[in-house]
Amino acid sequence: MQLIIIRTVYACASIGAIVAYLQLHGVADPEDIDTPPTIIENHPVASFFVLLLITQSVTALDLLIRRKRIEVVSAIYLGLLVGVLLAFLFLQALTPLIPVSHPFHNCVVMLAMLVIPYLSVSLLLQTKDDFRFLIPYVEFARELRRGHPLVVDSSSLIDGRIADVVDTGILDSQLIVPDFVLHEVQDIADSADKSRRTRGRRGLEVLHKLQDSTHTEIKMQETSAADHRGVPVDQRLVALAKTVQAGIVTSDFNLNKVASVQGVHVINLNDVANALKPRFIPGERLGVKVLKEGESPGQGVGYLDDGTMVVCEQASQRIGKQTEVIVTSVLQSSAGRMIFGKTNSTPQGPEADSNS
Repeated sequence: MQLIIIRTVYACASIGAIVAYLQLHGVADPEDIDTPPTIIENHPVASFFVLLLITQSVTALDLLIRRKRIEVVSAIYLGLLVGVLLAFLFLQALTPLIPVSHPFHNCVVMLAMLVIPYLSVSLLLQTKDDFRFLIPYVEFARELRRGHPLVVDSSSLIDGRIADVVDTGILDSQLIVPDFVLHEVQDIADSADKSRRTRGRRGLEVLHKLQDSTHTEIKMQETSAADHRGVPVDQRLVALAKTVQAGIVTSDFNLNKVASVQGVHVINLNDVANALKPRFIPGERLGVKVLKEGESPGQGVGYLDDGTMVVCEQASQRIGKQTEVIVTSVLQSSAGRMIFGKTNSTPQGPEADSNS
Protein backbone atom coordinates (compact mmCIF):
# COMPACT_ATOMS: atom_id res chain seq x y z
CA MET A 1 0.00 0.00 0.00
CA GLN A 2 2.85 2.38 0.82
CA LEU A 3 4.48 1.69 -2.55
CA ILE A 4 1.20 2.43 -4.37
CA ILE A 5 0.92 5.76 -2.58
CA ILE A 6 4.56 6.63 -3.35
CA ARG A 7 4.15 5.74 -7.04
CA THR A 8 0.93 7.77 -7.28
CA VAL A 9 2.56 10.80 -5.67
CA TYR A 10 5.57 10.39 -7.98
CA ALA A 11 3.31 10.29 -11.08
CA CYS A 12 1.40 13.42 -9.97
CA ALA A 13 4.65 15.24 -9.19
CA SER A 14 6.04 14.27 -12.60
CA ILE A 15 2.96 15.59 -14.40
CA GLY A 16 3.09 18.86 -12.47
CA ALA A 17 6.80 19.34 -13.06
CA ILE A 18 6.49 18.61 -16.80
CA VAL A 19 3.57 21.04 -17.19
CA ALA A 20 5.50 23.74 -15.34
CA TYR A 21 8.54 23.11 -17.50
CA LEU A 22 6.54 23.32 -20.73
CA GLN A 23 4.87 26.52 -19.61
CA LEU A 24 8.26 28.03 -18.92
CA HIS A 25 10.23 26.72 -21.88
CA GLY A 26 7.62 25.43 -24.29
CA VAL A 27 6.28 28.80 -25.45
CA ALA A 28 8.33 30.79 -27.92
CA ASP A 29 9.23 34.34 -27.01
CA PRO A 30 7.55 36.63 -29.61
CA GLU A 31 10.23 39.29 -29.10
CA ASP A 32 13.04 36.81 -29.84
CA ILE A 33 12.86 36.80 -33.64
CA ASP A 34 16.39 35.62 -34.35
CA THR A 35 16.17 32.34 -32.34
CA PRO A 36 14.30 29.57 -34.22
CA PRO A 37 11.65 27.64 -32.22
CA THR A 38 12.73 24.38 -30.62
CA ILE A 39 11.05 20.99 -30.96
CA ILE A 40 9.37 21.48 -27.58
CA GLU A 41 7.94 24.80 -28.71
CA ASN A 42 6.66 23.30 -31.99
CA HIS A 43 5.17 20.16 -30.41
CA PRO A 44 4.26 20.85 -26.75
CA VAL A 45 1.69 18.03 -26.49
CA ALA A 46 4.03 15.39 -27.93
CA SER A 47 6.83 16.68 -25.71
CA PHE A 48 4.58 16.32 -22.66
CA PHE A 49 3.84 12.65 -23.38
CA VAL A 50 7.49 11.87 -24.23
CA LEU A 51 8.73 13.38 -20.98
CA LEU A 52 5.96 11.65 -19.04
CA LEU A 53 6.92 8.33 -20.65
CA ILE A 54 10.55 8.82 -19.62
CA THR A 55 9.61 9.53 -16.01
CA GLN A 56 7.16 6.63 -15.73
CA SER A 57 9.59 4.18 -17.33
CA VAL A 58 11.41 4.31 -14.01
CA THR A 59 8.25 3.05 -12.30
CA ALA A 60 7.91 0.27 -14.89
CA LEU A 61 11.53 -0.76 -14.29
CA ASP A 62 10.88 -0.78 -10.56
CA LEU A 63 7.88 -3.09 -11.06
CA LEU A 64 9.84 -5.48 -13.30
CA ILE A 65 12.72 -5.84 -10.86
CA ARG A 66 10.76 -7.20 -7.90
CA ARG A 67 13.50 -8.88 -5.91
CA LYS A 68 15.92 -6.18 -4.88
CA ARG A 69 18.77 -6.73 -2.47
CA ILE A 70 20.15 -3.93 -0.37
CA GLU A 71 23.73 -5.20 -0.62
CA VAL A 72 23.61 -5.07 -4.44
CA VAL A 73 22.09 -1.59 -4.55
CA SER A 74 24.50 -0.34 -1.90
CA ALA A 75 27.50 -1.88 -3.68
CA ILE A 76 26.60 -0.13 -6.97
CA TYR A 77 25.92 3.16 -5.20
CA LEU A 78 29.13 3.07 -3.19
CA GLY A 79 31.13 1.77 -6.16
CA LEU A 80 30.10 4.74 -8.30
CA LEU A 81 31.00 7.21 -5.55
CA VAL A 82 34.37 5.64 -4.86
CA GLY A 83 35.08 5.21 -8.58
CA VAL A 84 34.38 8.85 -9.43
CA LEU A 85 36.50 10.00 -6.46
CA LEU A 86 39.41 7.77 -7.47
CA ALA A 87 39.12 8.92 -11.08
CA PHE A 88 39.22 12.58 -9.97
CA LEU A 89 42.31 11.97 -7.82
CA PHE A 90 43.92 10.03 -10.68
CA LEU A 91 43.34 12.91 -13.08
CA GLN A 92 44.70 15.41 -10.57
CA ALA A 93 47.86 13.33 -10.29
CA LEU A 94 48.20 13.25 -14.10
CA THR A 95 47.69 16.99 -14.56
CA PRO A 96 51.44 17.80 -14.52
CA LEU A 97 52.09 15.13 -17.15
CA ILE A 98 48.98 15.71 -19.29
CA PRO A 99 47.82 19.33 -18.92
CA VAL A 100 44.44 20.58 -20.09
CA SER A 101 45.96 21.86 -23.32
CA HIS A 102 47.30 18.41 -24.17
CA PRO A 103 45.50 16.87 -27.18
CA PHE A 104 44.90 13.57 -25.30
CA HIS A 105 43.61 15.21 -22.11
CA ASN A 106 39.91 14.75 -22.92
CA CYS A 107 40.53 11.16 -23.99
CA VAL A 108 42.27 10.35 -20.68
CA VAL A 109 39.42 11.99 -18.71
CA MET A 110 36.81 9.95 -20.57
CA LEU A 111 38.67 6.66 -20.07
CA ALA A 112 39.30 7.34 -16.39
CA MET A 113 35.64 8.22 -15.73
CA LEU A 114 34.53 5.01 -17.46
CA VAL A 115 37.10 2.43 -16.38
CA ILE A 116 37.70 3.30 -12.70
CA PRO A 117 33.99 3.44 -11.65
CA TYR A 118 33.36 0.18 -13.50
CA LEU A 119 36.23 -1.55 -11.68
CA SER A 120 35.00 -0.22 -8.33
CA VAL A 121 31.43 -1.43 -8.86
CA SER A 122 32.62 -4.81 -10.17
CA LEU A 123 34.96 -5.32 -7.21
CA LEU A 124 32.30 -4.47 -4.65
CA LEU A 125 29.68 -6.70 -6.29
CA GLN A 126 32.07 -9.65 -6.31
CA THR A 127 32.98 -9.17 -2.65
CA LYS A 128 29.55 -8.28 -1.25
CA ASP A 129 29.55 -11.49 0.81
CA ASP A 130 32.72 -10.40 2.59
CA PHE A 131 31.68 -6.81 3.19
CA ARG A 132 28.37 -5.39 4.25
CA PHE A 133 27.25 -2.12 2.70
CA LEU A 134 24.48 -0.39 4.56
CA ILE A 135 22.94 2.98 3.86
CA PRO A 136 23.63 5.53 5.29
CA TYR A 137 26.80 4.07 6.79
CA VAL A 138 29.30 1.45 5.68
CA GLU A 139 30.27 -1.49 7.84
CA PHE A 140 33.56 -2.86 6.47
CA ALA A 141 33.77 -5.71 8.99
CA ARG A 142 30.71 -7.85 8.40
CA GLU A 143 29.02 -8.52 11.70
CA LEU A 144 28.55 -12.26 11.59
CA ARG A 145 27.38 -14.24 14.55
CA ARG A 146 29.80 -16.55 16.24
CA GLY A 147 30.57 -19.76 14.41
CA HIS A 148 29.86 -20.91 10.89
CA PRO A 149 26.32 -20.61 9.46
CA LEU A 150 24.06 -23.65 9.58
CA VAL A 151 21.81 -24.98 6.83
CA VAL A 152 18.41 -26.14 8.13
CA ASP A 153 16.68 -29.12 6.54
CA SER A 154 12.99 -29.99 6.52
CA SER A 155 13.22 -32.70 9.20
CA SER A 156 14.62 -30.25 11.76
CA LEU A 157 11.81 -27.77 11.04
CA ILE A 158 9.12 -30.44 11.35
CA ASP A 159 10.79 -31.81 14.47
CA GLY A 160 10.35 -28.41 16.13
CA ARG A 161 13.03 -28.78 18.80
CA ILE A 162 15.37 -26.45 16.90
CA ALA A 163 13.24 -23.49 18.00
CA ASP A 164 13.66 -24.53 21.65
CA VAL A 165 17.42 -24.93 21.17
CA VAL A 166 17.66 -21.45 19.62
CA ASP A 167 15.64 -19.92 22.47
CA THR A 168 18.21 -21.21 24.97
CA GLY A 169 20.87 -19.03 23.30
CA ILE A 170 23.43 -21.82 22.85
CA LEU A 171 22.87 -21.88 19.06
CA ASP A 172 23.51 -18.35 17.85
CA SER A 173 24.89 -19.02 14.36
CA GLN A 174 23.15 -17.75 11.27
CA LEU A 175 20.52 -20.24 10.07
CA ILE A 176 20.11 -20.71 6.31
CA VAL A 177 16.82 -22.09 4.96
CA PRO A 178 17.16 -23.02 1.24
CA ASP A 179 14.18 -22.41 -1.02
CA PHE A 180 13.88 -26.12 -1.91
CA VAL A 181 13.56 -26.99 1.80
CA LEU A 182 10.76 -24.44 2.15
CA HIS A 183 9.03 -25.91 -0.91
CA GLU A 184 9.35 -29.40 0.55
CA VAL A 185 7.73 -28.33 3.83
CA GLN A 186 4.96 -26.54 1.90
CA ASP A 187 4.27 -29.69 -0.13
CA ILE A 188 3.96 -31.68 3.11
CA ALA A 189 1.63 -29.05 4.56
CA ASP A 190 -0.56 -29.31 1.44
CA SER A 191 -0.67 -33.11 1.57
CA ALA A 192 -4.00 -34.91 1.50
CA ASP A 193 -2.88 -37.09 4.41
CA LYS A 194 -3.92 -35.48 7.70
CA SER A 195 -0.85 -36.65 9.62
CA ARG A 196 1.57 -35.31 6.98
CA ARG A 197 -0.41 -32.10 6.71
CA THR A 198 -0.15 -31.55 10.46
CA ARG A 199 3.61 -32.12 10.41
CA GLY A 200 4.07 -29.73 7.48
CA ARG A 201 2.11 -26.98 9.17
CA ARG A 202 4.13 -27.54 12.31
CA GLY A 203 7.30 -26.98 10.25
CA LEU A 204 5.97 -23.70 8.85
CA GLU A 205 5.02 -22.54 12.35
CA VAL A 206 8.51 -23.38 13.63
CA LEU A 207 10.08 -21.43 10.76
CA HIS A 208 7.88 -18.43 11.57
CA LYS A 209 8.92 -18.70 15.22
CA LEU A 210 12.60 -18.74 14.23
CA GLN A 211 12.14 -15.64 12.08
CA ASP A 212 10.64 -13.80 15.06
CA SER A 213 13.38 -14.95 17.42
CA THR A 214 15.96 -12.40 18.58
CA HIS A 215 18.53 -15.08 19.38
CA THR A 216 19.47 -15.96 15.82
CA GLU A 217 19.44 -14.69 12.24
CA ILE A 218 17.40 -16.46 9.54
CA LYS A 219 18.40 -16.19 5.88
CA MET A 220 16.23 -17.52 3.06
CA GLN A 221 18.68 -18.85 0.47
CA GLU A 222 17.67 -18.88 -3.19
CA THR A 223 19.19 -21.62 -5.34
CA SER A 224 19.17 -22.45 -9.03
CA ALA A 225 16.77 -25.30 -9.75
CA ALA A 226 18.35 -25.89 -13.18
CA ASP A 227 21.76 -26.70 -11.65
CA HIS A 228 20.32 -29.41 -9.36
CA ARG A 229 17.55 -30.88 -11.49
CA GLY A 230 17.12 -34.54 -10.62
CA VAL A 231 19.50 -34.32 -7.63
CA PRO A 232 18.11 -35.61 -4.30
CA VAL A 233 17.38 -33.04 -1.62
CA ASP A 234 20.04 -34.47 0.71
CA GLN A 235 22.74 -34.02 -1.93
CA ARG A 236 21.55 -30.46 -2.62
CA LEU A 237 21.81 -29.68 1.09
CA VAL A 238 25.35 -31.04 1.27
CA ALA A 239 26.37 -29.16 -1.89
CA LEU A 240 24.93 -25.90 -0.55
CA ALA A 241 26.65 -26.38 2.80
CA LYS A 242 29.98 -26.84 1.02
CA THR A 243 29.38 -23.76 -1.15
CA VAL A 244 28.62 -21.40 1.72
CA GLN A 245 31.02 -23.18 4.11
CA ALA A 246 28.27 -24.02 6.57
CA GLY A 247 27.16 -26.92 8.70
CA ILE A 248 23.81 -28.73 8.62
CA VAL A 249 21.12 -28.99 11.30
CA THR A 250 19.00 -32.10 10.92
CA SER A 251 17.23 -34.94 12.68
CA ASP A 252 17.49 -37.23 9.65
CA PHE A 253 19.80 -40.17 10.37
CA ASN A 254 20.64 -40.80 6.69
CA LEU A 255 21.46 -37.15 5.97
CA ASN A 256 23.64 -37.14 9.07
CA LYS A 257 25.72 -40.01 7.71
CA VAL A 258 25.88 -38.67 4.13
CA ALA A 259 27.03 -35.23 5.22
CA SER A 260 29.57 -36.61 7.70
CA VAL A 261 31.15 -38.82 5.03
CA GLN A 262 31.57 -35.79 2.76
CA GLY A 263 33.24 -33.73 5.48
CA VAL A 264 30.30 -31.43 6.34
CA HIS A 265 29.76 -30.59 10.00
CA VAL A 266 26.38 -31.84 11.20
CA ILE A 267 24.35 -31.01 14.30
CA ASN A 268 21.91 -33.86 14.87
CA LEU A 269 19.01 -32.76 17.05
CA ASN A 270 18.58 -36.34 18.22
CA ASP A 271 22.17 -36.41 19.48
CA VAL A 272 21.54 -33.09 21.25
CA ALA A 273 18.42 -34.51 22.89
CA ASN A 274 20.30 -37.69 23.77
CA ALA A 275 22.87 -35.62 25.68
CA LEU A 276 20.13 -33.90 27.70
CA LYS A 277 17.35 -35.08 29.96
CA PRO A 278 14.62 -36.96 28.08
CA ARG A 279 11.33 -35.21 27.56
CA PHE A 280 9.42 -38.07 29.17
CA ILE A 281 10.54 -40.15 32.12
CA PRO A 282 9.16 -43.51 33.27
CA GLY A 283 5.93 -43.15 35.18
CA GLU A 284 4.67 -40.08 33.33
CA ARG A 285 1.32 -40.18 31.57
CA LEU A 286 0.67 -38.91 28.08
CA GLY A 287 -2.22 -39.02 25.65
CA VAL A 288 -1.75 -40.51 22.21
CA LYS A 289 -4.03 -41.74 19.45
CA VAL A 290 -3.32 -45.36 18.50
CA LEU A 291 -3.02 -45.53 14.70
CA LYS A 292 -1.89 -49.06 13.90
CA GLU A 293 -0.76 -52.39 15.36
CA GLY A 294 2.83 -52.90 16.44
CA GLU A 295 5.25 -55.67 15.49
CA SER A 296 4.62 -57.70 18.63
CA PRO A 297 1.19 -59.15 19.47
CA GLY A 298 -1.01 -56.74 21.42
CA GLN A 299 1.09 -53.66 20.68
CA GLY A 300 -0.37 -50.43 19.38
CA VAL A 301 1.60 -47.63 17.75
CA GLY A 302 0.86 -43.90 17.82
CA TYR A 303 2.79 -40.69 17.17
CA LEU A 304 3.19 -37.41 19.01
CA ASP A 305 2.89 -34.07 17.21
CA ASP A 306 6.66 -33.95 16.58
CA GLY A 307 6.65 -37.41 14.97
CA THR A 308 7.94 -39.35 18.01
CA MET A 309 6.80 -42.98 17.87
CA VAL A 310 4.94 -44.29 20.92
CA VAL A 311 4.77 -48.10 21.27
CA CYS A 312 2.04 -49.09 23.73
CA GLU A 313 1.50 -52.55 25.12
CA GLN A 314 -2.02 -53.98 25.26
CA ALA A 315 -3.34 -51.32 22.88
CA SER A 316 -3.99 -53.26 19.67
CA GLN A 317 -7.73 -53.22 20.41
CA ARG A 318 -7.78 -49.42 20.74
CA ILE A 319 -6.80 -48.48 17.17
CA GLY A 320 -8.32 -45.14 16.23
CA LYS A 321 -8.97 -44.14 19.85
CA GLN A 322 -7.26 -41.64 22.16
CA THR A 323 -5.45 -43.61 24.86
CA GLU A 324 -3.69 -42.63 28.07
CA VAL A 325 -0.25 -44.23 28.16
CA ILE A 326 2.06 -44.68 31.14
CA VAL A 327 5.67 -44.34 30.02
CA THR A 328 7.84 -47.32 30.90
CA SER A 329 11.04 -46.44 29.00
CA VAL A 330 12.46 -44.02 26.44
CA LEU A 331 14.88 -45.08 23.71
CA GLN A 332 16.96 -42.19 22.33
CA SER A 333 19.46 -42.67 19.51
CA SER A 334 20.79 -40.84 16.46
CA ALA A 335 17.98 -42.40 14.43
CA GLY A 336 15.33 -40.75 16.59
CA ARG A 337 13.36 -41.24 19.78
CA MET A 338 10.92 -43.99 20.71
CA ILE A 339 8.68 -44.09 23.76
CA PHE A 340 7.50 -47.40 25.20
CA GLY A 341 4.54 -47.58 27.54
CA LYS A 342 1.44 -49.42 28.59
CA THR A 343 -2.21 -48.45 28.75
CA ASN A 344 -3.54 -47.03 31.97
CA SER A 345 -5.84 -49.85 32.99
CA THR A 346 -6.49 -48.59 36.54
CA PRO A 347 -10.25 -48.62 37.07
CA GLN A 348 -11.83 -45.33 38.02
CA GLY A 349 -15.18 -44.27 39.55
CA PRO A 350 -17.79 -46.83 40.72
CA GLU A 351 -15.83 -49.73 39.27
CA ALA A 352 -12.86 -48.89 41.46
CA ASP A 353 -15.09 -48.66 44.57
CA SER A 354 -16.67 -52.07 43.94
CA ASN A 355 -13.29 -53.73 43.51
CA SER A 356 -12.09 -52.29 46.77
